[in-house]
Amino acid sequence: MDVAFIDDDDTLRAANVQALMLAGLSVAPFASATAALDAIDQGFPGVVVSDVRMPGMDGLELFRHLRRVDPDLPVILITGHGDIAMAVDAMREGAYDFLAKPYPVDRLLGAVRHAREKRRLVLENRELRRRAEAVSEDLPLLGETPEMARLRQMLRQLADADIDVLVEGETGSGKEVVANALHRLSRRVSRPFVAVNCGALPESVIESELFGHEAGAFTGALKKRVGRIEHAHGGTLFLDEIEAMSPALQVKLLRVLEAREINPLGTNEVRRVDIRVIAAAKINLQALVRQGAFREDLYYRLHVATLRIPPLRERRADVPLLFGHFLAVACARFRREPVLIGESVRRHLDGHDWPGNVRELMHYAERVALGLVSDPLPPAGSGDPAPLPERVDAFEAQEIRAALAETGGDVQAAVKALGIPRKTFYDKLRRHGIDQAGYRAARAVAP
Repeated sequence: MDVAFIDDDDTLRAANVQALMLAGLSVAPFASATAALDAIDQGFPGVVVSDVRMPGMDGLELFRHLRRVDPDLPVILITGHGDIAMAVDAMREGAYDFLAKPYPVDRLLGAVRHAREKRRLVLENRELRRRAEAVSEDLPLLGETPEMARLRQMLRQLADADIDVLVEGETGSGKEVVANALHRLSRRVSRPFVAVNCGALPESVIESELFGHEAGAFTGALKKRVGRIEHAHGGTLFLDEIEAMSPALQVKLLRVLEAREINPLGTNEVRRVDIRVIAAAKINLQALVRQGAFREDLYYRLHVATLRIPPLRERRADVPLLFGHFLAVACARFRREPVLIGESVRRHLDGHDWPGNVRELMHYAERVALGLVSDPLPPAGSGDPAPLPERVDAFEAQEIRAALAETGGDVQAAVKALGIPRKTFYDKLRRHGIDQAGYRAARAVAP
């Protein structure tokens, strides 16, 4: 349903309903606010257009009731001259727009189409958040595609098996998220989860970082250091970018995997370690084995169980869900109001290959939340986005109406708020068909 139209005047109601239906909109007519209220719930997909002056419950009461049902529901009020002040006050409370009688049909259609587009975006965003929240908190790998369902199933099967795991996935695909999930779902959850990026540590310090050292083991070793492997005792050791590990360290890691013991630098003491190793690689290790760049025995020792994280380009259906989740998180983090996903963002989500995978998508969502991605709401059409000039005009008219409502029709204040010359302001009023008199009248009669 596109529009719920409420008016107690049978003639006016019939005429407006006919005009909306001729424009291709589906309309539910109501002769009273009470009847409409009974038919509209939080999931109502369309726009509410209501006359203000009606017997029983009037349009303002209906608007306030609907605000409690769903504060995001667009409500357009139809007013007579004496009701304009009340309508402007309602807009400050959250009403979408008002139409002062008599109004041209094009004005009604324009307001309804803009409001319907906003409603569509609100409901789509709401559905994305619902789907994101429906994913188990114990398995933060969002996605509804078969690939992600299989990955989560394998996670559950391997989590408590206490075997070493190899995780394969491109840059930004979420390898550490998978490793964390394996740890949190295992019996080792109360013990340390220690992550080491093998590609980020210089060759000169990685051995000490992993195995530890005694005081005096080498120049600069002033005190004993417990290595990452020993620190992970009882828990999980996550080795990211294991393909970057040198051949010499690969030999030592193989011994750790086979014997579960270490020899810190500067001592002959052998220390037992109880660890689970999860290794991750962003490239195919088997191909490196064939090239002689990675030890075959270490590869097969790690290859007991392998989890492959599919890149985003192989599960495009998950992109909107992931984006909706990241956008909600970013808005909360930056203390921003929830952001509607418009057409240019939607086209980018659909058309981009996301070579940086989930990490790239998360950063894009953060830019959208911060307003760094321009995406004005387009006028609603039959489905295809409107040309750029029409979208710019729609956004401009929306900003002018907001400035007039905020300033009560004060031209000087509105011009200052918009940052445009007075002559340009009047030219734009004429071009967009905005009736400034209604806002001035509201200001004049306001208490």
